[in-house]
Amino acid sequence: MNRKQALKSIAATAAGVIALPQIGKSMSALSAELGNKINHSVCQWCYGSIPLEELAKAAKEIGLKSIELLGPDQWAVVQKHGLTCAMAYATDLGLTKGFNDPSLHEKFLKDYSTNIPKAADAGLKSVICFSGNANGLSSEKGIENCVRGLAPVMKVAEKHNILVQMELLNSKVDHKDYQCDHTEWGVKLAEKLGSPNFKLLYDIYHMQIMEGDVIATIRKHQKYIGHYHTGGVPGRNEIDETQELYYPAIMRAIAETGFTGYVAQEFIPKRPDKLASLKQGVGICDV
Repeated sequence: MNRKQALKSIAATAAGVIALPQIGKSMSALSAELGNKINHSVCQWCYGSIPLEELAKAAKEIGLKSIELLGPDQWAVVQKHGLTCAMAYATDLGLTKGFNDPSLHEKFLKDYSTNIPKAADAGLKSVICFSGNANGLSSEKGIENCVRGLAPVMKVAEKHNILVQMELLNSKVDHKDYQCDHTEWGVKLAEKLGSPNFKLLYDIYHMQIMEGDVIATIRKHQKYIGHYHTGGVPGRNEIDETQELYYPAIMRAIAETGFTGYVAQEFIPKRPDKLASLKQGVGICDV
């Protein structure tokens, strides 16, 4: 059968098809009760117009376990509501200035040496880190510098049983010149660093933009990934039918790897009811 014949066949049978069975969870689903395969979190900065206390109450009601990307002075606010901070800040330098810059290694060691024990005392499990912008550094030199800067930090992290996780970000749209912009770069860094307490924060939105092939990459490099972020592509908005990624399949693939960490919603809601969008996103990702 050629393509023309196949099209005729489809047209002939289409009238007899009343409805196709739905595959997986609806992308519009609102979850009333969450399962236990995924630990759900949300990034606070996407809901900056909502006071943290109010966001914590709503997150607890939705069924989330965490609000993340918080500094040490904010951890107690969410813990008061029975939540954790699944990914914490340990320095104030931001993401353009990272471990690939040797001039910052001394400050990073001081900041992480101070805040990793605080995180451990608070019962937290992970702190975030960044490569920084390349600023002309070659890929190899960037990895070399990151290894040199991270090695003493990892000794502190291993002592306190804290994961240090470097976020993968796109350098094409949102973060021009960011160096850790491909999964393979992050994996090479992890291999050279050789610490069980170093992982990658795989941001699905960012990596769809940079390299695609999301599910295959997750399966291939699962042992290096310690955390996930979501976001609709293009635009970084709701993760429903308005964007190109099919999150139920991605989440099933993550669950099938045996992943026990957190998946955080990091989309920027476009709709007026931001918390309804958050609830919808969590429902879509609950497999």
